[in-house]
Amino acid sequence: MYLLFSFTMLMIGGILALIIRAELFQPGLQFVNPQLFNQLTTMHGLIMVFGAIMPAFVGFANWMIPLQIGAADMAFARMNNLSFWLMIPAALTLVSSFFMPGGAPAAGWTLYAPLTLQMGPSMDGGIFAMHILGASSIMGSINIIVTILNMRAPGMTLMKMPLFCWTWLITAYLLIAVMPVLAGAITMTLTDRHFGTSFFNPAGGGDPVMYQHIFWFFGHPEVYIMILPAFGIISAIIPAFARKRLFGYTSMVYATASIAILSFMVWAHHMFTTGMPVTGQLFFMYATMLIAIPTGVKVFNWIATMWRGSMTFETPMLFAVGFIFVFTMGGFTGLILSVAPVDIQMQDTYYVVAHFHYVLVAGSLYAMFAGVYYWGPKWTGVMYSETCGKIHFWGSLIFFNVTFFPMHFLGLAGMPRRYADYPMQFADFNAVASVGAFGFGLMQVYFFFFVVLPMMRGKGKTAPAKPWEGAEGLEWEVPSPAPFHTFETPPKLNAAATKIIA
Repeated sequence: MYLLFSFTMLMIGGILALIIRAELFQPGLQFVNPQLFNQLTTMHGLIMVFGAIMPAFVGFANWMIPLQIGAADMAFARMNNLSFWLMIPAALTLVSSFFMPGGAPAAGWTLYAPLTLQMGPSMDGGIFAMHILGASSIMGSINIIVTILNMRAPGMTLMKMPLFCWTWLITAYLLIAVMPVLAGAITMTLTDRHFGTSFFNPAGGGDPVMYQHIFWFFGHPEVYIMILPAFGIISAIIPAFARKRLFGYTSMVYATASIAILSFMVWAHHMFTTGMPVTGQLFFMYATMLIAIPTGVKVFNWIATMWRGSMTFETPMLFAVGFIFVFTMGGFTGLILSVAPVDIQMQDTYYVVAHFHYVLVAGSLYAMFAGVYYWGPKWTGVMYSETCGKIHFWGSLIFFNVTFFPMHFLGLAGMPRRYADYPMQFADFNAVASVGAFGFGLMQVYFFFFVVLPMMRGKGKTAPAKPWEGAEGLEWEVPSPAPFHTFETPPKLNAAATKIIA
């Protein structure tokens, strides 16, 4: 249910993105006016972050954590159910805001004051939806933490746990820490709008920049919430197709925890242009650069796992290797943007757009695709078509780069984001990016009809209990599809299983 909901939201957010790219195909106003354009960019961001990426990873957690730790199910079934069903009214509220007086919110996905103080009633709907989604995330996180800490099979210590469980455990703590911060920021926005407070209104002694500090104290850990579970998925897939143990398991756990802790210390690197003292710029610049170290440890460990492995390149492995390649590029552009003087030039240009799409689309989304191909046979009992999977991978990889790589050049040349029109010198790269975007969108429709639907309908070759030769772990010891309440009596880990998971 989580996965189908998130795919639906991915399609809605993708349609908004394609309208944006259609408008930007050439200079001048073709399809939408600037106000509607800003509504599209705002809703695209909110829907993709809160409606597509986060629920999808919770879906993976619900499927895989009980299977990997030998539990019958998640700890709190009813809370899990409520957590899911809360997302439906929130999504409907968000999407229906287009039809409210004045149209959808047009303040960017960051919902910066003072823009939010001047919006129509749809802004209140958006705030309400964010509150509901935040409550849903917190409940999901509590469920995941309790499941992992209390329901592991006898003999599975924390340091013998699969890395996907580790990354989700750390992510769940991050979510519980930062969702209330977002709730505080948008509640203050709400009281500024309706109850006469002046938190962010300079006319009453407030400060709009304070909103940015509060928002990004949520927003930067949120970025890692959207990538840490992806690291866990990739860390499961690469050892399986390299037919080797994961290199540096302990360092991977420490690197994940380091990234989570450091993510709280870098929020103001989003704010180098707000008049920050040079001392502050230096601190946030160096703290941001520091995150490259544990992230680099992960990338080197994945490469070391592949090194001299007996590798085969089925679709999950293709997406995992594609993830490393494209995510690393996104990481490097992030490192470039961490340099304060460079960031001041790049702020709010298409270079930033290219950077975070390389991290979130080629990072989070590719990892999810890899996970669906890898664990999908275990969920459905049906093998996907390898040919269709490879078409999906190569189409996605090529069209993704055709879409977002030119945006680096547009940003370096000075094209600002969130503008519906642009001068003629940016026309060629924008045309290329728009063509790539439509190709990328079509590949995801192809994925649904030729990979997901056949597996859901049971059409295809029956999957064995262990479809991948090199895969290790408890989840492969049960039949495919995995039955509900798989481990009614917790499995005892034998020495081999303990060695495998460690």
